[in-house]
Amino acid sequence: MASSVGGAEEGVRASALTPLKLVGLACVLLALCLHVGAMLSPAWVTADDQYYLSLWESCWKPVSSAEWSCSGTLITDWQIATLALLVGGAALTLLSFLVALVSLCLGSRGHCYKPVAIMLFTAVVLQVCSLVLFPIKFIETVSLRVYHEFNWGYGLAWGSTIFSFGGAILYCLNPKNYEDYY
Repeated sequence: MASSVGGAEEGVRASALTPLKLVGLACVLLALCLHVGAMLSPAWVTADDQYYLSLWESCWKPVSSAEWSCSGTLITDWQIATLALLVGGAALTLLSFLVALVSLCLGSRGHCYKPVAIMLFTAVVLQVCSLVLFPIKFIETVSLRVYHEFNWGYGLAWGSTIFSFGGAILYCLNPKNYEDYY
């Protein structure tokens, strides 16, 4: 009888919510917020108050003019691919957040850790591919004669990727191995 109680107690302990999973959920939520900020940011690339590029539009201002001329950016394959990879990563991050949140509310946490981690790792791969593709193709195709820099929108996207990766790692950790801490 004592062994059956010990087994039931271990099952409760294994499915209990750990601080690692709460921090992982917070990381995923922060990653989502950063991802939305990055996708809406008008400043992925800027150049001396004469040029800026976002995921959606490219604007430039001639030196002699005070008016900005803008055009859509979804005309080249690499810009469409960058956006598609980022949207795919954001969708997987959102889906993993929802699965983790629903499993937290329903109490079936132990069964959802692995799918959440897999979705987050897949989102990280998609995001890293887009964030490596973007500067390589930008430098190859856009020739600016003024100093330009990758700005805060691009940085937010990297921040989102880092927090997604952190959340994925936290969802991979097995609470049975760390029961002394809880």
